[in-house]
Amino acid sequence: MRWCSARWVLATSLVWPLAAQAPTYGLGRAAKPDEIKAWDSAISPDGKELPPGSGSSAEGARIYAANCAACHGKTGKEGPNDVLVGGQGTLNTNKPVKTVGSYWPYATTVWDYINRAMPYNKPGSLTSDQVYAVTAYLLSLNGIIKEDAVMNAKTLPQVKMPNRNGFIGDPRPDWKSH
Repeated sequence: MRWCSARWVLATSLVWPLAAQAPTYGLGRAAKPDEIKAWDSAISPDGKELPPGSGSSAEGARIYAANCAACHGKTGKEGPNDVLVGGQGTLNTNKPVKTVGSYWPYATTVWDYINRAMPYNKPGSLTSDQVYAVTAYLLSLNGIIKEDAVMNAKTLPQVKMPNRNGFIGDPRPDWKSH
């Protein structure tokens, strides 16, 4: 069995570099600068790149019900897909529950993920105001912000997430970590 595994590794290591040099067959085209710019954005923990806009938990509840509840449950605890609410105090147990409230280190990262990837069937279709509102709603459901708090480019980076210090920075000298 070990000989087969070693043989497979040797064989594939000789083939993979060649595959990277395969011809392009004239398919596709180079991305235009405006296309690259549309996708070349990330929101850092300090939120400097957050766009204008704002949203409240009450607005987020309506948007969540219409766009998110089918996958994450009426209250964010049911699923059938990822649970978004609860899990506090479980990360050091045998059954950690990784949610917005227990695992995510920065509220700006929650905003960025919702903005880029949600809703699942129409990623990127929510406006900045809607993303702020859904983020406010999820933070409120997890007891991280008050229910009447309004999230925007100024208030969102100030949110102190429960697991903010639960991650280890990248120690590589060539990588600037936040």
